[in-house]
Amino acid sequence: MADNLLPDTRATHETLIASEAPTEVFVDETASAAASSAATTPGLDAQHALDARNRLVIGILLVSTFVVILNETIMSVALPKLMSSLDIPAEQAQWVTTAFMLTMAVVIPITGFLLQRFNTKPVYVAAMTLFSVGTLLAASAPGFEMLIVGRVVQACGTAIMMPLLMTTVMTLVPPASRGRTMGNISIVISVAPAIGPTISGLILSVLDWRWMFWLVLPIALAALVLGALRIPNVTTPRKAPFDVLSVILSAFGFGGLVYGLTTIGGDSAVGWMPGWAPLAIGLVALALFVLRQLQLQRSDRALLDLRTFTSKNFTLSIIMFAISMMALFGTLILLPLYLQNVLGLSTLSTGLLLLPGGLVMGALAPLVGRIYDKRGPSILLIPGAFVVSAVLWCLTMVTPTTPVWMVLVAHIVLSVGLALLFTPLFTASLGSLKPALYSHGSAVVGTVQQVAGAAGTALFVTIMTTRATTLVVAGDSPVVAQTDGIAAAFLVGAIISVAAIVVAFFVRKPADVEGGVPVGH
Repeated sequence: MADNLLPDTRATHETLIASEAPTEVFVDETASAAASSAATTPGLDAQHALDARNRLVIGILLVSTFVVILNETIMSVALPKLMSSLDIPAEQAQWVTTAFMLTMAVVIPITGFLLQRFNTKPVYVAAMTLFSVGTLLAASAPGFEMLIVGRVVQACGTAIMMPLLMTTVMTLVPPASRGRTMGNISIVISVAPAIGPTISGLILSVLDWRWMFWLVLPIALAALVLGALRIPNVTTPRKAPFDVLSVILSAFGFGGLVYGLTTIGGDSAVGWMPGWAPLAIGLVALALFVLRQLQLQRSDRALLDLRTFTSKNFTLSIIMFAISMMALFGTLILLPLYLQNVLGLSTLSTGLLLLPGGLVMGALAPLVGRIYDKRGPSILLIPGAFVVSAVLWCLTMVTPTTPVWMVLVAHIVLSVGLALLFTPLFTASLGSLKPALYSHGSAVVGTVQQVAGAAGTALFVTIMTTRATTLVVAGDSPVVAQTDGIAAAFLVGAIISVAAIVVAFFVRKPADVEGGVPVGH
């Protein structure tokens, strides 16, 4: 019965933000001079703080990252057509999403090594080549197996792009102007996921699902060629340690954790294993991974240096970021189910209804960045946390007769609240670290995004499924049961969101860097 209630439960969980950056990156004399000039003139506009070369680098990376993130959510409403076209069941079709997430979780910690060991251009070319090849494989896939291979290759490229962008920004942009630039990044990570489902709905209304990849491919290839021709090398590679055992433990730890969380609300067994086994394996491997990193970081050889958490500001920002990601992904999974299965909207109508919220989030991002640069994070995080929590509390009151316009307003207001959170949290967390820890801090951000997103999806879906199934057994109609289950899931999310309000009062703007170490760090 739960399967009937949840035809698309985990379909929208691939998104957002995997961020990571290289551990010790050094800019050439031009970029250093720009950063030094901006640091001595706090009010200097970012466009003047960076020379034309560096603005070009960041611009190309922004466009390329937009393309790969757009691809993440473009499959979110395509599973029904995929199931029909390839004649596969829902649980098999979900692997289009799950395989992507697992690959991201495994690759993200490794990208820190790549970004330290190799220069900007070859890393960019490798990322966009992988993404383009994966897109071609998915577009031309004769069957489900090749489609999964294409998605895995795509995910490898995607996992590198966002860390590369974040690394470049933290390296080239002076602290006084980072909020504004991070605001531009927030546009990428909010508008791209927002228009993904809408574009998907438009394409699927007239074309086969393969065209979602064919239409993205020329854009990816154009970005690859442009970057290969125009992106200069802005960092200096260094010999970085590569610990094979850490990579293995990371793969089992983060991969098992993400997979366990995404399947916890589904079947009770995974193949021959009980349903709890992947999660248990992931937790054990993660514990061993942490112990290994604590050992290696004594000699600066850690794959993921956990000394990032010695910064109180970084730790608080990560906690709040994790809660925000749970709220975002949980809402992304529940609202389409509610709109389609309860209110009866079509796939295209659902995508169009969720579009304004994402566009509003993107439109606010530059303003949020400017406010952060001038006033710090508190003026943004505190009201943002209250707004997100208030919307989640309001969504606990949805019914089968709730007007569609109320859902639209709720989603737009929620997007406003999230817009007030993401840019300050990105900037405050990474800005609280020594430059030598940028890559490790960004790896933590990217990993937390994946795990918190999976946890949010698993939590919301499990609560909804459990409550709805109980009510159906008790004799309620499927629509009433699912509505009550969705409301119960939002209630748990609303309760968790209160913790973000508390944390918001303690996040501070990092002091400017002097001599490579944040003042007061």
